[in-house]
Amino acid sequence: MRIMLTGRNGQVGWELRRALAPLGEVVAFDRNEADLAKPETLAKLVASVRPHVIVNAAAYTSVDNAETDAALAHRVNAEAVGVLAEAARKQNALMIHYSTDYVFDGSSSTPYVETDPVAPLNVYGASKLAGERAIENAAGDWLTLRTTWVYGPRGRNFMRTMLRVASERESLRVVADQHGAPTSARMIADLTAHVVAQAQRERNAGEFESGLFHMTAAGQTTWHEFARAIIEGARASGKMAIKATSIEPISSDEYPTPARRPLYSMLDNDRFDRRFGLGRLDWREGLALALGDLLEQ
Repeated sequence: MRIMLTGRNGQVGWELRRALAPLGEVVAFDRNEADLAKPETLAKLVASVRPHVIVNAAAYTSVDNAETDAALAHRVNAEAVGVLAEAARKQNALMIHYSTDYVFDGSSSTPYVETDPVAPLNVYGASKLAGERAIENAAGDWLTLRTTWVYGPRGRNFMRTMLRVASERESLRVVADQHGAPTSARMIADLTAHVVAQAQRERNAGEFESGLFHMTAAGQTTWHEFARAIIEGARASGKMAIKATSIEPISSDEYPTPARRPLYSMLDNDRFDRRFGLGRLDWREGLALALGDLLEQ
């Protein structure tokens, strides 16, 4: 099996290089080699690789910057995704893509299912939703995996930010009224590898069905409680100097950002669990592994 991977140096892409390797040949590209900001270059690249599977781990992920850079966000997260999906269809390749809880407005009080109405609050969410639709419209073999609050030992993410500021300041203020499931890049990659293997078996047997799935860590928390767990875990390890002694809970209104965030980001994973039968770690277990990976570096 030849797998084409985009975004190889991102937090998810880095983990995917490891997780996908046992499945076959992984042809991994970084932004310089597969630039989703230049969609017109991608079809030729896919044709040259001739993959059996494309895993797209590249994305425009700066939620706040997208508010003033909507054209680039749409080009990377929607237009380029459509080009990749169409190229995958022409190669008879499976397309794997990641999306986000930000396609929802967060007004629910129960976990969102895949068929719930979408209503993005920000440009980033709208661009990711457009990417979902572009894949579906290409009408090839595809799986889109929505996930939430992604973090890991590499890249720019909440865990790394909290560790940095906790080593610099005695007092922190963290939003406590947004709810979600922090999902580690490592878990996303490990689950994706199993999904790819099963999907290819289904395709070979003529039993594959394309679809959209929610795939997150188990459990629920807030950014404030997540921050506490990160800092307490780092302190307990004894491998990092932590200065912070106070983590104050605040409301979203007290921490205004250019892009609005949903207050409720819980996704129902039942459809994913029934289709693939895989165990999903509780977010606390994923955090412990991610902290271990980071602090061992």
